[in-house]
Amino acid sequence: MSNYQPSTSSSADPNLGSLGPEYRTQVAEPESEPVSVPHEVMLLLLAYLPLYELLAMSQVCVLLRDAVNEEVLPWLNVVVDRTLSSRLTDEILIKVTSKANGRLATLALMDCVKITDDGLRRVAETNPLINKLCLTGCTRLTPEGVIRAVKTLSDHHPHSLTTLQINGIYDINKHHLQTLRSFLPLNTELQLKQPLLFYHTYRNPKSPGHWQSLRVIDVEVCRLCEEVRMVFDCPRESCKRRECRGCSFCIQRCEECGGCVEYGEEEEAACSDVLCSACWLQLPKCDVCNKPYCKTHTSLGYSASASAGFICDVCRAKFIQSLCDDLEF
Repeated sequence: MSNYQPSTSSSADPNLGSLGPEYRTQVAEPESEPVSVPHEVMLLLLAYLPLYELLAMSQVCVLLRDAVNEEVLPWLNVVVDRTLSSRLTDEILIKVTSKANGRLATLALMDCVKITDDGLRRVAETNPLINKLCLTGCTRLTPEGVIRAVKTLSDHHPHSLTTLQINGIYDINKHHLQTLRSFLPLNTELQLKQPLLFYHTYRNPKSPGHWQSLRVIDVEVCRLCEEVRMVFDCPRESCKRRECRGCSFCIQRCEECGGCVEYGEEEEAACSDVLCSACWLQLPKCDVCNKPYCKTHTSLGYSASASAGFICDVCRAKFIQSLCDDLEF
C-alpha cells in the first residue's frame, strides 16, 4: 500500500509532486521518518511561480502549504494576470500582499476590475517599498486614487517608483499625468533613453508582461488628439519620423508588423484587425473567402479536410446556416 498522503498529511514529500503515483508508491518516505522542511531548491523555485500556480502549490501538501505561507521571497513580486483578475477583491489583495511583510517590490494588477481606490491605498500604506506598479485595465480605480497611492509611496521613499503602468484607467487628463510624473524619477537623460513602444509587440499575448517594461510610465499625451493614451512608434525604417507617432485612435496600425496603415489602404482580414498589404500577402487565407487571420486569431479557423488550408469562422457559420435553411425547406 502506498505511503503517499494528500494535502492533509504532514509526511508528503514535495520533491515527488511532479512524479506519477506509481513512482511515489515506490519511493515515498515512511511515516516514521517525516521530512521536516522542503528542499532549499524548492523554496527558491516558489519565487518564480505565477500567483495562480503558487496558490495551487500550497494545496499539494502540508509542507508546501507552510512553505508558501511562511516564506517571504515568493510574495515580493505579486503579479495578478487574467487567470485571477476577475476574482480579486480589495480584501483578497490586502491578504495576499501582507505575506510580503512590508517588503513588496512589484505589484502588477491586470484587468482587476474589483480593486478600488481604498484597497490600493491600504496596500500602498503597508508596502512602502513598491518600485513597480502596474494597474492596467483596473477600471474601478480613479486618477485621484492612483495619485494618492503614488504620493503615499513617494512620501516614504521619494522617486523610488521606477515603473508605473496605468493604461486603461478612465478619465486621466493632462493635469493628472503631470502630477504623477512629478513623483517619478523622470529627467531629460532618462526620457531620451525610453525604449520604443510598438503596437504589435504590445498586443501580442505571448510577449513579456507589460509591467516588465523599461518605460517609467506607459502613457503620454498624444500630439494628434491631445488625449492621455498609449503612444506607439512605427517599426518601419521609412516611417521613423514624428508624424507617424501617435495613439491607436489617431494612427491605424497593422496587427502583424505594427507599421502605420493609411485609412482606406488597409487589407480585409477574417478577424476585425487591420493588416497592411505586405503582411496580408504572407498570411494563409481562408479557402472560401480568401481572407487571412492575423497570428493572434489563427485559432478561430477550422481545418479544411479536403485541403491543407482552413475555413474561417464566418464562412463556416454561413455554411451551417445554409444547411439548416435547406433542411427547413
